Amino acid sequence: MIDARQGRQEDARSRQEPAAQQHAAPVRPGVIRLGSQGWNYDGWVGPFYPAGTRPPRFLSTYARAFNTVEVDSTFYAIPPAAVVQGWRARTPDDFTFALKLPQQITHERRLRDAGDPLLAFLDSARELGSKLGPILIQLGPDFGPAELPALASFLPLLPPEQDFAVEFRQRRWINEGVLSLLREYRVALALSDGRWVPRNVLQKLAEEPTADFAYVRWMGPDRTIVDYSRVQVDRTKDVIGWARTLRGLAGRVRAVYGYVNNHFAGHSPATLRMLAEELGQRVVRPDEMGEQLRLL
Repeated sequence: MIDARQGRQEDARSRQEPAAQQHAAPVRPGVIRLGSQGWNYDGWVGPFYPAGTRPPRFLSTYARAFNTVEVDSTFYAIPPAAVVQGWRARTPDDFTFALKLPQQITHERRLRDAGDPLLAFLDSARELGSKLGPILIQLGPDFGPAELPALASFLPLLPPEQDFAVEFRQRRWINEGVLSLLREYRVALALSDGRWVPRNVLQKLAEEPTADFAYVRWMGPDRTIVDYSRVQVDRTKDVIGWARTLRGLAGRVRAVYGYVNNHFAGHSPATLRMLAEELGQRVVRPDEMGEQLRLL
């Protein structure tokens, strides 16, 4: 008789088979979706949003330039169903939302006894329907490898049909035992370009994804940037290197999701346009945004 753990392992292996087949002989590159970490920034009005754009129109206007976004507000509280339905209604059919798991689960309960809030959050998230993308499990900088048992007990609670990525903020989490655990449950290791893991380590990790999709975050080294209206740090060299990494990732997975924080260079829409240009993707420039609005 097969015990429960063995059954989960076989189920995890079966979910990984498509990814393994793609890695061996990819039919075509996976889709690369690029977006910002959030959309609700007054500093974007003028440089990105047309002058006079009001906050209720930020999301629908943002969605004319980018086809995905990472939602930060879900980290602070489970959103009411009506709010999530509003996000869905204000975006086109091919738009994708990545949501952060609430801090109640990751920081307050530290992944322990989290079954009920996880179910409540997923019920809310599913109001997005086909627009629900990956869910990010962002762990705190004080969540260290000594808490591996909590992570190992939490991962089996995740529904296998939903994509999840986990972000560690300690370098010590990056070891083969943890990576194997993530592969078992088809959870992506979030590749976060920040101060926690060296970039050369991230780019090496990109060569062996732990899931059949990839999740990348461009954070920047610190939080000193407070003006989000313009680029303040030249990241051209970094963007060119990451574009090369993304192309490689797209050959190993079915989808790549990448999200830029304003702190990476100062104004994430500009960084996103630079990345898209390097990848040969269509770019919507700020001077086109007003014209698109007039056509509505």
